Amino acid sequence: MGVINLTPDSFSDGGLFNTPERALRQATRQLAAGAAVLDLGAQSTRPGAEEVGAEEEIRRLIPALKQIRAAHPQAVLSVDTFLAPVAKAALEAGADWINDVTGGRRDPAMLPLVAGAGCPYVLMHSRGDSKTMDGLTDYGSDVVAAVLGALEEASARAQHAGVTRDQLIWDPGLGFAKTTEQNLELLQELERLVQPGVPLLLGPSRKRFIGAVLDEPRAKARLWGTAAVCARAAAAGVAILRVHDVAPIVQVTKMASALWPIG
Repeated sequence: MGVINLTPDSFSDGGLFNTPERALRQATRQLAAGAAVLDLGAQSTRPGAEEVGAEEEIRRLIPALKQIRAAHPQAVLSVDTFLAPVAKAALEAGADWINDVTGGRRDPAMLPLVAGAGCPYVLMHSRGDSKTMDGLTDYGSDVVAAVLGALEEASARAQHAGVTRDQLIWDPGLGFAKTTEQNLELLQELERLVQPGVPLLLGPSRKRFIGAVLDEPRAKARLWGTAAVCARAAAAGVAILRVHDVAPIVQVTKMASALWPIG
């Protein structure tokens, strides 16, 4: 899954692709490099980010989405949003998936919308919001069990709203309300999160915990740390990797999958 941020303030590439023309060029590059899904986001979810609201998110998103859809009619397009009006506009404009970092917590209209659309739904584990999540990292003695339990609870809520189990894709939410040590524990025990019938998506790309381990403050310089995480994920059976640097990670995962074949 290639990341395309249509924002001025995302943590590593804000402002680089925030016009429809730039977004289309990046989409074309990522597809050529081997991306199976493109994930478009018009609201930054970095720690401390300001929410811009549905109207501004739609203004940023829809022109780029329409251009990419017209140029690449066979591409699988995901939209990263936690607001139902944005998801509705995106699906009407040609999006295929919805990627919700709040797992349906933020907007109660999201789950019925996804149920009615019948589209794949990435349900991510998180706590709080961009302003509060860094203070919500108490998981007791077993962060893996806590995240797995929360994903199951959120899935039950989604299914109660009409979302089918086969629509769901889980994301443990690396970097969202988790310390460096907790992110590493989740990665060390990924096999516990890989559950039958629910694909697991992982979004490690350029994140703060990689910078902390490598002592690397520059987000774009964290490629090799990201690659190491992606190799680990491939060995554990993770289905989808959400990354900025598509071409090198495609090579990493192909090699990792050859070394650690799953199933």
